[in-house]
Amino acid sequence: MSTVEGVQSDEELVARLRERDSGAFTMLYDRYSRMAFGLAYRMLNDPSAAEDVVQEAFLAVWRQADTFRGERSAVRTWVLSIVHHRAIDRLRRGAAAREVSADAPEHEADRADDSVDVEHEVGALIEARQVRSALDMLPAEQRRAIEMAYFAGLSHSEIAGELRVPLGTVKGRLRIGLQKMRALLDAPRMQGAAHDS
Repeated sequence: MSTVEGVQSDEELVARLRERDSGAFTMLYDRYSRMAFGLAYRMLNDPSAAEDVVQEAFLAVWRQADTFRGERSAVRTWVLSIVHHRAIDRLRRGAAAREVSADAPEHEADRADDSVDVEHEVGALIEARQVRSALDMLPAEQRRAIEMAYFAGLSHSEIAGELRVPLGTVKGRLRIGLQKMRALLDAPRMQGAAHDS
């Protein structure tokens, strides 16, 4: 069903994508490419890499239109999650490219740098798991607002529109949710510090 006369809904565009309709692809790209670029740029801090990620992500949208399930998420969330995963892949490839080549002569300094990189990657992975765990402990309304702001890259007003709640409610959910997450994330660190002392 069209939301406005002559304007097709996201779901209609994806249905057309499944039929390999390039016009629907162009419309979907026009609708979400700016938001997708904003998310990729925030993650990569490199406009050229962000553009590449957006292109890769929309190519995946074209190829994987059959995988979209409207009962699981909105089209915008689906598209932005593909962008998010592609950006993470790009970050991982960048980390791999920085590793010392097996053919290069290995020096003491190289080994030290490698161990720092591995330690950083492991630390980031553990931290990401802790963040996800803390996020899962929040009430659904707060969790959804944080996911939309920090993972989907939506502004406060876009979240308010998507959730159909006042802007103040969105800001309150974000503030309270982030405070709860901070407390949850600080608790294990404080316990660990107590054990170390």
